[in-house]
Amino acid sequence: MESHPGFHSLDDERTASLAVEGSLPEWLTGSLIRTGPGTFSLPGGKSVDHWFDGLAMCYRFTFDPENRAGAAVDGAEDAVHYRNRFLETDAYGEAQRGDFTGGFATGETTLRDRVKALFTEPYDNTNIIVERVGDRYLALTESPRAVVLDPETFAVEGHFQYDGPEPAGQLACAHLKRDPATGTLFNVETAFGRTSTYHVHALTEDGERRHVGSVDTDAPAYMHSFALTPHYVVLTEFPLRVNPLSFFKPGRQAPFIEQFEWQPDRGTRVIVIDRGSGEVVADPITDALFGFHHVNAFERDAGTGLVLDVETIPDATAIEELSLETLREGDLDAIAGRLERFTVDLGGVTGKARYGTGNVTITRETLYDEGTALPTVSPARWCQPHRYVYAMSMDQPATDWATGVMKYDVKTGAVTEFESGGDYFGEPLFVPGADETADTNAAEDAGVVLTVALDIDAGHSRLLVLDGERFEERARIDLPHATPFDFHGRYFPEIRAKPTD
Repeated sequence: MESHPGFHSLDDERTASLAVEGSLPEWLTGSLIRTGPGTFSLPGGKSVDHWFDGLAMCYRFTFDPENRAGAAVDGAEDAVHYRNRFLETDAYGEAQRGDFTGGFATGETTLRDRVKALFTEPYDNTNIIVERVGDRYLALTESPRAVVLDPETFAVEGHFQYDGPEPAGQLACAHLKRDPATGTLFNVETAFGRTSTYHVHALTEDGERRHVGSVDTDAPAYMHSFALTPHYVVLTEFPLRVNPLSFFKPGRQAPFIEQFEWQPDRGTRVIVIDRGSGEVVADPITDALFGFHHVNAFERDAGTGLVLDVETIPDATAIEELSLETLREGDLDAIAGRLERFTVDLGGVTGKARYGTGNVTITRETLYDEGTALPTVSPARWCQPHRYVYAMSMDQPATDWATGVMKYDVKTGAVTEFESGGDYFGEPLFVPGADETADTNAAEDAGVVLTVALDIDAGHSRLLVLDGERFEERARIDLPHATPFDFHGRYFPEIRAKPTD
């Protein structure tokens, strides 16, 4: 069978100013940085086994309305300054030397490898997302060791891993959550031991780290992300669990993620932690399910109720089904999820008081079950009620990669799809317009949606800029090559890189 497009390796690194077909809004002057696997091939004819283990590559798109950086590009009034480059991490260097020992789901490991990866020199193939923490830009994966990079050139400037007195762990959520009201970032690290612990911490705008609270667990769960509201951090402890002592058994073992076991009888524990006191104020259990991404979360009823929108799948077999062999054969059902809403009633008591979980209830509602992937909301709505969710549009069950992107109206249930400009689409990101405010729902979709599409016949990818309200194409930018399917992106209004030679 012919290999499915989008799971190829890209060795081509480019810096170029690209013409814009259409027009960019004048306020769109920052940069979109996307991250994902750039190559799955290793020297000596070897390769990684899993999509998540491709070597990290970053892509920067700097928007230049009216081509302010200089001469017109191919006669176009607007330009996008583009760069893609591998992150030259320790993992990348080992791979080039033929010393790659495995990753998330690739290869066997020795006890020495596992101790190194967990304690002395954590894995740094940071191919998931780039975030700004203080004045640094960090490329992240599910390791507490981030890569510090130059956001314009993608040169690796070092590593960042907390080594202070506050509690820390050996595994981290790949997705930090930012409170837009304060700029504070939150994350969760898992510390393995005979009694394992989830440690929640906050990072201020100045990059200072503060311990929020800790929760013990008898068997740590795999958690790719979590939820945040103005007063709470919410963990969804899916029943994909591990006995951490297994990591320290002698001899060779299967890859990291294969040490986790699906234990549906446990159900899914939802742990609500007060951001101020650090106390667990509720931990109800709902049905067994699995998910990678929390869409958004917010409070209602004066903080006595929490609403979590999560993209779910029935169980954790999706991780194994995201092997490159499976994906290249066209078996893509594991990618498609459903949008679900979980509502936690805290029993009529605010988080200001200590209380047990006796009156706590949790309900589950399906919002959209026709197939989604990598859902997002406007960053102006983080931690607040949202009306619109943007996602890759999938069949359910999936028969192919996403052939479009969608805008889902939580209030009405209406779905608007966009399917032109390419054959396959990646994660859509909403960028609020200059006049967007959080005062009314009417303004929530005033902005643009950015997505990268692969055009098979043309042999390259293109960046598409969609009008947020009409969900129609406003501009397109052809890239000099076909990019592999990537993971996540962030728009940084402050990064205004100019073209370089």
